[in-house]
Amino acid sequence: MLKIVLVPINTAGWPFISLFAAATIGLFMLSVPLGWVGVILTLWCTYFFRDPNRVTPTRSGLIISPADGIVQLIDRAVPPRELDMGDKERSRVCVFMNVFNVHVNRVPIDGEITKISYRPGSFFNASLDKASEYNERMSLRLKITEDKDIAFVQIAGLVARRIKCDVVEGQPVKAGERFGLIRFGSRVDVYLPEGVNPMVCVGQSAFAAETIIADVQASEAIRDGEVR
Repeated sequence: MLKIVLVPINTAGWPFISLFAAATIGLFMLSVPLGWVGVILTLWCTYFFRDPNRVTPTRSGLIISPADGIVQLIDRAVPPRELDMGDKERSRVCVFMNVFNVHVNRVPIDGEITKISYRPGSFFNASLDKASEYNERMSLRLKITEDKDIAFVQIAGLVARRIKCDVVEGQPVKAGERFGLIRFGSRVDVYLPEGVNPMVCVGQSAFAAETIIADVQASEAIRDGEVR
């Protein structure tokens, strides 16, 4: 039970938690009811920046979800132009994070970061398909092998106003490692290698660093799913 309650907090959250706590003290000076509202908001802010440890499958070729949330969309799309990955469509898995999900993002597979590109943009609801094209985003290209790569894209949402990316070009990374976060409600898209099909379904819950969304070594068809 203590492990569930006492979850580690991401270091990026402490300035915000401190700000909320200071504001709460000021609200108590004005009014006790307002102070308790501040307490609730401070607890929510702390909850938002939680950063639990995860158990990541380590078998070569597995592509793991980079974000907690719901698989909002599975389709085929061209990776962001700024990554120079060509004009051919790839399978894309989009994971939508609401404000109650863990927002720390994780690397989807072992490899090397070969390109990172930030693009400012709008702040449409991240659950909308047009968010991938028009919203503020941070795009990353990762080389898996000499002939295979993937792209994963942090996309700001309706209330998200800050994308944080902690990796750099040329950096070797491992699946499940933390690489950044997005503040307050957003989405992460993953563009799979050519010929690789998703192993998740629309509407399925995904957990960063744990849920397998594809397997480079698999050859099975796209999966169907139904609510039961």
